Amino acid sequence: MKFLFVVFHLSFLIYPAEAVTTKMFKVLDTCARYRLGEIDAYEAKEKLKLKISPTNQPKDLVRKYCSVFTPNEKIEF
Repeated sequence: MKFLFVVFHLSFLIYPAEAVTTKMFKVLDTCARYRLGEIDAYEAKEKLKLKISPTNQPKDLVRKYCSVFTPNEKIEF
């Protein structure tokens, strides 16, 4: 009975880790598609759920956001 109790509680710890991985993949996928030119800055902004401020253009906002997630600092967006 204790075994089932432990397994039940551990199952709740696995789901949040999977959700973080899925969200991270979506961000990296969107940034890669933007970098390759498959989507434009407005579509990337929508997919990344970024809010544009009056001083920032969508291209600058997406470039800054995606630069955080790239492991190589020499990649320009």
